Amino acid sequence: MKADRRNMRRKGLVILAPLLLLLATFYGLSYGSVPISLQEIWAVFTTDSQPLHEKIIYNLRFPRVLIGLLVGACLAASGALLQGVMKNPLADPGVIGVSAGGGLAAIISMIVFPQYSYLLPAVAFLGSLATSIVIYLLAWDKGASPLKIVLAGVAINALLGAGTNGFMVVFSDRVQAVLPWLAGGLSGKSWHHLSFMAPYAIAGLAACVFAIKPSNLMLLGDDSAQLLGQRVETQRLFIILLSSLLAGTAVSVGGLIGFVGLVVPHAIRILVGDDYRYLLPLSVIGGASLVVLADTIARSWFDPIELPVGILLAALGAPFFLYLLKKRRIA
Repeated sequence: MKADRRNMRRKGLVILAPLLLLLATFYGLSYGSVPISLQEIWAVFTTDSQPLHEKIIYNLRFPRVLIGLLVGACLAASGALLQGVMKNPLADPGVIGVSAGGGLAAIISMIVFPQYSYLLPAVAFLGSLATSIVIYLLAWDKGASPLKIVLAGVAINALLGAGTNGFMVVFSDRVQAVLPWLAGGLSGKSWHHLSFMAPYAIAGLAACVFAIKPSNLMLLGDDSAQLLGQRVETQRLFIILLSSLLAGTAVSVGGLIGFVGLVVPHAIRILVGDDYRYLLPLSVIGGASLVVLADTIARSWFDPIELPVGILLAALGAPFFLYLLKKRRIA
């Protein structure tokens, strides 16, 4: 009976999730300081429309919505993969230091080498990748257990946070430009940002297809996966590197947006279970929808102030996480 209910929820979410994504996209295009109806949005993409609406949609909202979709999808996919491969509900890229590594690299790039801004996703990925490798090596002892990886990640996260703060103190005269980025937000993002982020995001999300089977097998435990002929350490390293690419890509444009990779996979897992054939794609859609909805609310509900979406997501995500903890959904 329980399995039947879960299968029904899976089928229902497979239908509802794309609809939610579509609604979030139209909501992001419609609402702001200048509301634009769905008919007017349709006119922008199909026929002649008002020049003002065309400029708002094409130059401001459409690239911002697309970036929000990619940022949310990357963060949620990264969190879902890390939680599975480490068998730990706290294995979020923001908790174990993957995002912090990408963030520190991005801050150094933005402050010291602002002329190379087009390389920001690559720099953030390299920072996340280097952090992942260091964590993996520190946790290695005839194999890298999930618990050791998490403990090493928490320590590295604290160290990178100290490094980020110290770097900002040394370059305090230039830090004003990155403060909004540190809060996590999509304000001012344009086609330029989308163009250098999209290749990394699309490549990482496409590679997630190859992580579904090993993620499911690792849920059985390392010994069982090895008995089934799986190279556990190789697959674990691949998934960690893939998570680093996804997290670094999201950080490079969206800044330090938290809780998406932590909360979204939890919520999806409660509904559909641990099967990554459903968990991973639904987490991708859920993360994309959440970031776009939250960003639209952050820039339209608090007018004339535009609240960074990272602050709003933290305000929403922390209570939800505590609710899960109280209900013992997290163990």
